[in-house]
Amino acid sequence: MMRTASVRRTLAGAFAAAVLAVAPMALAQETVRPDVGKALQAALALSKSGKHKEALGKVAEAEAVSSRTAFENYTIQRTKGSIAASGGDNDTAAKAFEAVVASGKAPAGENLKMMQAIAGAYYRAKDYPKAATWAARYQKEGGTDPAMRTLLVQSHFLGNDCAAVAKAVGEGDGNGRKASEEELQMLANCYLKLKDNQGYVSAIERLVIHYPKKEYWTDLLNRVQKKNGFSDRFALDIYRLKLATGNITTANDYLEMTQLALQAGFPTEAKKIAEKGYAAGALGTGKDAERHKRLKDLAEKTAAESLAARAQAEKDAAADKAGNALVSIGYNYVTEGAAQKGLALMEEGIKKGGLKRPEDAKLLLGTAQIQAGAKSRAVQTLKTVQGADGAADLAKLWTLIAQRG
Repeated sequence: MMRTASVRRTLAGAFAAAVLAVAPMALAQETVRPDVGKALQAALALSKSGKHKEALGKVAEAEAVSSRTAFENYTIQRTKGSIAASGGDNDTAAKAFEAVVASGKAPAGENLKMMQAIAGAYYRAKDYPKAATWAARYQKEGGTDPAMRTLLVQSHFLGNDCAAVAKAVGEGDGNGRKASEEELQMLANCYLKLKDNQGYVSAIERLVIHYPKKEYWTDLLNRVQKKNGFSDRFALDIYRLKLATGNITTANDYLEMTQLALQAGFPTEAKKIAEKGYAAGALGTGKDAERHKRLKDLAEKTAAESLAARAQAEKDAAADKAGNALVSIGYNYVTEGAAQKGLALMEEGIKKGGLKRPEDAKLLLGTAQIQAGAKSRAVQTLKTVQGADGAADLAKLWTLIAQRG
């Protein structure tokens, strides 16, 4: 799930920027004694030539000078940290920058950049708890670089602190800021590590709301169908969700959905699915092209017959003590583009009662409301759907569609 390489490139870039921001200050002879200044100047020259190990040796000469002043110590550590970071000695860099922050002598506004460098150095040194500590401190003291938030979450994740990942990512949806896709991917992977299926699904649900990609929906739809007790009668509902999330692509998908819609008594829906299959190039080609055409022709013929018989069907449905027929006729109207009339008939049918499957009827009404663009009404309807056979699970997925960005 997690795109680790992408995250690491982002963090590497942030760390490099932070190191540049705390490059060693120009040495002024009046601020440090000659013995210290000379050694540090030599260190800088060696570092510039790529001789970082030798440069750190010169820094050690400066550290060996006795009775150093506080400013000399600050200058030494700042130079040492920058040279160590440039040479890939992340542990040394982090400790040196920590000393700089602790000195309190960094110019105003630079402490946050220093904290970035410390967090990045510990991250590169794979000391993830310390990386997380400094990234959190950076944020607490006003830092706003989004890469540091990713570093914080990634550090918790790589440190196997899934509780901290959940807390950090959970806060991402508050204060006007949504969690990034990478953060939610890490949260999902954390729950996988813990074998926490409920937590994992919750993370994927947040992904499909904010980052509604096909692969996330594929995962959710597969999991719903594999749940114990999930009823086969929801096959058409699964296809409707697949269609709404871009998960219908093959000829078999279009054919199966078209056939299911016809069997359920929704010929206009079947006709539209077949047309989508032709428009997508999935139907009408290859060795089964004639079969595709026969099914499309059947859907068109059945839809025309349904329209011709609609007036009498409505009268019969209105006279029926149960509301099943009204719900079906109403959904047909919605698929035909007469959403207002269709939804009213569906609501009338549900209100009448005597339904064979009341929860299925509410699920279909919520689906129709989303198809008609009445998302807020759909959410209210779908929240009332209950049942352990799949109706409530499907209603929740449609709710996610209504809420997605």
